[in-house]
Amino acid sequence: MSLLCTICARGGSKGVANKNIRQMHGRPLIAWTIAQARASDLFDLIAVSSDSKDILRAAGDSGADLLISRPDELATDQAGKLGAIRHAVTEAERETGRRFDILVDLDATSPLRVPADIVAAVDLLRERNAPNVITAMPARRSPYFNMVEVGADGQVRLAKAPAGAVLRRQDAPACYDMNASIYVWRHDDLFEDPAIFKPATALYVMPEERSIDIDSELDFKIVEMILAERQA
Repeated sequence: MSLLCTICARGGSKGVANKNIRQMHGRPLIAWTIAQARASDLFDLIAVSSDSKDILRAAGDSGADLLISRPDELATDQAGKLGAIRHAVTEAERETGRRFDILVDLDATSPLRVPADIVAAVDLLRERNAPNVITAMPARRSPYFNMVEVGADGQVRLAKAPAGAVLRRQDAPACYDMNASIYVWRHDDLFEDPAIFKPATALYVMPEERSIDIDSELDFKIVEMILAERQA
């Protein structure tokens, strides 16, 4: 089976300006994800898609095999990521003249994953014969215990009513926070039914310390600290 890695990095970051190419311990942030993809030893091709020439230049300097210019309509604040991934796969297959059986998308703003996480997510797809795999971490809060919502009637209630009384969070059904770190699809499942959640979607659970997605300056500082500890 042939495997393609896509890394879709938009240029118009709002929370952290230019975060995909901002320096993180001596290299652009996107370089960490490219290095993890390479270290996994899984991929026939590593492709980076972006609307930013600066990001594509940094990706090329960091070892990406293929640089893909993303159309403007797939790089707006309203554009979903699935469209960008499908475009990247289509372009990679057009450029190489080959079809990739398994497609893995890695988020450039989640650099705390390790290569073993990528391998394990792909292995899970194969073991479960699943259409796709998503990644998440154990949730800190539970909709059955300490997450609330305000209804249209103004009443405050639990976000999800439990079947019975839940006196401790540990007794509530297990819940997870998606971390957007790794997405895995079989080729046909991405193109024939482009959805994140399918009846047989598999979940790969990662620890919180490998699950931070950089959306703010605080996230950036926390990731810098964790990577510094790892390097030490």
